Amino acid sequence: MFTGIVTDMGEILELEQRGDLRARIATAYDVGGVDIGASISCEGVCLTVVALGNTPKGWFDVEISAETVSKTNLAGWAVGKRLNLERALKVGDELGGHIVSGHVDGVAEVVGLRPEGDSLRVTFRAPEELAKFIAPKGSVALNGTSLTVNEVEGRDFGINFIPHTQKVTTWGGVKLGDKVNLEVDTMARYVARLREWA
Repeated sequence: MFTGIVTDMGEILELEQRGDLRARIATAYDVGGVDIGASISCEGVCLTVVALGNTPKGWFDVEISAETVSKTNLAGWAVGKRLNLERALKVGDELGGHIVSGHVDGVAEVVGLRPEGDSLRVTFRAPEELAKFIAPKGSVALNGTSLTVNEVEGRDFGINFIPHTQKVTTWGGVKLGDKVNLEVDTMARYVARLREWA
């Protein structure tokens, strides 16, 4: 379980296709405090640490199944790509964002960029089957970042990125056409399911 508050920007050091895809990710985390088997959100995808090291800087390895690659933007990963990282929530941690599972629901696309004061307004297009779960002033997780929806029009929805968010996450480099991992708010899913039975 995560909060969608990014705590590090990692970088892909190596990618290797074995039976599954294996990635080595550089991190500023103290890897001495990370256990094998720990969960780390990488661009919003909950992945399991399978190896750790400190040369030349801290890194961890994850294995990614073909199923995960097919449901996320991980097919577009390349060496050198920066990633939003978050370690799993511990009991007693501050819940600064919203409850995020790290189970990506689908891939959205960046279809609009517009400066708004010092901020950047980004418009995303959700897959049709997920659009009903996105509401104005509701929460979404995009590439592992907890964000508030400003407006919704059909499948399109807008997010305002303040300068701080652009600086401490990968959102500072967002481009038109980018494919992003989308996890809808769990509460929205349950409300929709309850309405089906009402």
